[in-house]
Amino acid sequence: MKLGQWMGLLALIASCYILWQIRQALLLLFAAVVLATALNRLARYLQKFGLKRSIAVLLSVSFLVLIFVGLFLIIVPPFAEQFQQLTQRGPQGIAKLNEWIDQIESRFSGQIGQRLPNLDINDIIQQLQPLFNQLVGGAGAFVGNTLGVILSFLLVIVLTLMTLADPLSYRKGFTQLFPSFYRRRIEGILDECEIALGRWVIGALISMSVITFLSLIGLSVLQVPLALAHAVLAGLLNLIPNIGPGLSVIPPVTIALLDSPLKSGFVFILYFLIQQFESNLLTPYVMAQQVALLPAVTLIAQVFFATFFGFLGLLLALPLTVVAQVWVREVLIKDILNQWHTNPRHLAAIDTAIHEEYESIGVTHSKPESLPEQKLELPNNTESHTPENQ
Repeated sequence: MKLGQWMGLLALIASCYILWQIRQALLLLFAAVVLATALNRLARYLQKFGLKRSIAVLLSVSFLVLIFVGLFLIIVPPFAEQFQQLTQRGPQGIAKLNEWIDQIESRFSGQIGQRLPNLDINDIIQQLQPLFNQLVGGAGAFVGNTLGVILSFLLVIVLTLMTLADPLSYRKGFTQLFPSFYRRRIEGILDECEIALGRWVIGALISMSVITFLSLIGLSVLQVPLALAHAVLAGLLNLIPNIGPGLSVIPPVTIALLDSPLKSGFVFILYFLIQQFESNLLTPYVMAQQVALLPAVTLIAQVFFATFFGFLGLLLALPLTVVAQVWVREVLIKDILNQWHTNPRHLAAIDTAIHEEYESIGVTHSKPESLPEQKLELPNNTESHTPENQ
């Protein structure tokens, strides 16, 4: 390899290393792009009613702020109150557990009673004391991680507003990274990505709305406290396929357990049925209408992005897969593989070499009947003497 090729290889390796080191920042930037795409789509819809671009953007951002404030008021204060009640009922549960153990020891006597372990709730608490101290010691790290999440969220909001204010300038700057002959093609690919992301957002909103509605009806029938908060949380966690529905069942089952174990069992069955409906009917139909993503591809993408990028990669696995699908289809398949034509002279030379090899080892191999009829269209550099040229 020449010196210039070595320099290019080293530059490529250094670029990949730098991109890997800043992968979390790139994911936050991608999240801002996804959010800006959704708001830009809403702004364009409002512009159809004769509104100016600035007013439409302001209304879109105001709508987003109202959604965030509403979700916070619906979910956080009720759950905080229920968590406080849960901590208050915790000692009562421990006392009931101690009474239950005493009843078992009093009922079983003799040889069966001797075989039962001597359980003392105070000993259990003393054994769990180191674990409790470890959890308290990790509270500082939890607070630090929470602060980091809040700062990342604010960064995404700021980047979204900056991108939404003048999207064409950022788009033009991105296309400048490509050769001049390919920039128009990149513009078309970016249009395809915007359309695909918009369709994914619509499909995700439809799925969230249906899951929220079904959860609200089921929890209201079962008379579970905070039915609306649980339903909204189930709809939000539906953004994480295959994992979010499993996480959404924990809060309602825990709260229903405070009333009766039977109610918590009914809540679990309700969420199981909703999850089966969502994974087997709702999501495949909606996503097939919006973006063509195979279930296996979705699962593999979640595992891949969660492994290399953590929780944020898991949260953005679907939009990342949608964008990657567009780039693979447009660049790799259409622009590279479909345009990869082989020279006819090269094919003829390969065919001749194969037949000569067969003849050298004494193997007779008949050529295909259609091969002699094929004619190679070679360029004719000589001037054709047509009546027009004369």
